[in-house]
Amino acid sequence: MTLFAFLTTISAAGSLIGTLPFVDGKKNQESTMNILVTGGAGYIGSHVCKALSEHGFVPVVLDNLSNGHEWAVKWGPFVKGDILDNTVLDAVFTQYKPIGVIHLASFIDVREAEENPQKYHRNNVEGTRHLLEAMVRHGVDQLVFSSTAAVYGHPEKTPLTEDMAGDPINAYGKTKWLAEQLISDYQIRSVCLRYFNAAGADAAAGIGEAHTPETHLIPVAIAAALEQKPVKIFGSDHPTADGTAIRDFIHVTDLANAHVLALKWLMDGGTKIAINLGTGKGYSVKEVIDTIEKLVGPLTREITHRNLCDPPILVADIALARAILGWMPQKSDLDTIISSALEWHNATSSFISFL
Repeated sequence: MTLFAFLTTISAAGSLIGTLPFVDGKKNQESTMNILVTGGAGYIGSHVCKALSEHGFVPVVLDNLSNGHEWAVKWGPFVKGDILDNTVLDAVFTQYKPIGVIHLASFIDVREAEENPQKYHRNNVEGTRHLLEAMVRHGVDQLVFSSTAAVYGHPEKTPLTEDMAGDPINAYGKTKWLAEQLISDYQIRSVCLRYFNAAGADAAAGIGEAHTPETHLIPVAIAAALEQKPVKIFGSDHPTADGTAIRDFIHVTDLANAHVLALKWLMDGGTKIAINLGTGKGYSVKEVIDTIEKLVGPLTREITHRNLCDPPILVADIALARAILGWMPQKSDLDTIISSALEWHNATSSFISFL
C-alpha cells in the first residue's frame, strides 16, 4: 500500500493524521470517567486507550513522544508532556480531573537499560514517584501500573506465580521492581500488571508496534522475512527442547482489556495487588520463527551468543488474573498474534518509514 493510500484509508476510518476525534474539551473536564493514561501514545498505551473508550471511559493521554506517536492518539485528549514535570502533571490533573491513572510511561529497551541505567532509573522510577506525588496532591487513589515479568529474574520454577520473590537480573527489570515497591509505600490503591511478551496489533484501528529501533522478536522477524534479511537468534544452547528461549506471548488487545478490568476492580473497592498477564503457554524462538515462515516466507537464521541475563523460560501462571479480574486471553494464539502483526506491518511499513 502506498503512503497516500494508507493515509486515505486511515482518515476515512477515524482520522490518523489531522484533526483528532476528541470529545469536547469542556465535557472532558467535567467527565467522571476521565482516566489519565501516561504513555498512551505508545504501542500498548494506544491499545489501552481504545479498550477504555469501548468501555465508556475517556482516556486522557500524557506522553512526551520519546517512544510514542501522536497519530496513535485517537480516543481522547492529548497532552504532550513529561511525567517528570510537576507543572505539566498538576495542569493535567486540574484540567481533566481523572478518577484514575493507568501508568505506562517508561523506557523498555533491555539492552539500552544495561548501557544507560541512570536514564532508566530517572524515567521509570523517579518518573513514577513524581506521578504518585501528583496523585496524592490531587486526591486520586486508583492506579494501574505497567510492570513486567522481568521483575522475577531467573525464576526457580515455571510457570511463574505472583508470590515468587522479585529478583530482577537486568537494569530494566530493577527499575520496574523499584517502581512497584515505591507504589506499595503510598496510600494509593493499585494493580501492578506484570506483562509477559506483548505482541500483535489492531491494524483495523490503525495502531500497532512502531518502535525505533524495533527490538521485539515478532516484528523484527516479519521485517527480516519480507526484506530477505537474516534474523538473529540469541542462543541455541538454552536448556529447552530446541535450544532456543521460551516466552509467553500475549496479544496486545488481550493485554489492553486486562487494564480495563483492573481499573474496574479498583473502582469496585480493590486495594493492592500484583497480577501476571500472559497466556500460561510458552513458545520457543524457533517455533515463532517457524510460524512466521509459514505465513511470510523463508527466513535465514543467524545464531549468536545468548545473553546470560535472559532466562531460558518465562511462562506465566494466570490463575490470579482469572480469579481476581475474570480475565482470559481471547486472541493470543500464535497464529492470530503473528497474522495481526503482519497485517499491521503490511499496512503501515511505508508510513512508518516516512515518519
